[in-house]
Amino acid sequence: MVTFGSGRPVPSRVAATGPRFTFYAALAIVLMFLDQRGNWLEYARYGLSAAAYPVQLAVNSPSAAWRWVRGNFATRERLTAENTALREANKALELRALRTESLEAENAQLRELTAAMPDVAERWIVAEVLAIELTTLRQRVVVNKGAADGVFKGQSVLARGGLIGQVMRAGPWSAEIILISDPEHAVPVQVLRSGLRTIAVGQGNTGVMTLPYLPVNSDIKVDDVLVTSGLGGVFPAGYPVARVIDVGRDPGQPLALVHAEPLAAIDRDREVMLVWFRADHPAAPAAPSTVVPAPPEASP
Repeated sequence: MVTFGSGRPVPSRVAATGPRFTFYAALAIVLMFLDQRGNWLEYARYGLSAAAYPVQLAVNSPSAAWRWVRGNFATRERLTAENTALREANKALELRALRTESLEAENAQLRELTAAMPDVAERWIVAEVLAIELTTLRQRVVVNKGAADGVFKGQSVLARGGLIGQVMRAGPWSAEIILISDPEHAVPVQVLRSGLRTIAVGQGNTGVMTLPYLPVNSDIKVDDVLVTSGLGGVFPAGYPVARVIDVGRDPGQPLALVHAEPLAAIDRDREVMLVWFRADHPAAPAAPSTVVPAPPEASP
């Protein structure tokens, strides 16, 4: 017991610390010995951790909940952005795939058209159909090439299957084409099998043409192919025009009733080919013959 000037006794901290220190030191030595021999402290830590978890959870719940909410919204925004980007990319790929298919189809058509070109063709350009008029009175299309591209009136026009018509009017940047199915249009043709020449006339129907000037005993039959004869000064010789689908012969009539189907897909083709021909080629269009008047007889 220690006394100060006031005479009040003060407990001695040094005296109280000695036995307590000895107890804790002995306890620490015992625990270390037990931990070394049986790893008991590990079990004790495990139990204490389990007991302290609810307290830690309660303390950390507000901040953890905030982080979860913030992360959830961030994840949703990121997923939404990624989903939008993927949709746009998918749309672009679909459009590209569609365009690729369209280009492949167009290239195939152009290859077929180019392969069908005889040597008489000097050059050609491909035109896209802008407007189409298919009635019983008019069979016309408008294309996106005109005089600025060298297009001229009367120019031959081909499609994938064969002849499709000729230029009727040429504007600066567009041209109107009269189709071979127009009732005002006629094509000098020749039967490929027999060489018989005649004229195929449009009927106002993209699927039918007639050959109205054939005698009843003409050498023509179903499935005969009609090609341009080269006469008339417009179309060169040898271009496919139509296929005969019906031949009617009435002994009481002087002319046969013959129908043919155009080989070109007149009502379906999106591109046509405007062709320039070599004037000095044997298959070039022959100009209409002119009648030279006979010289006057000398007077006796």
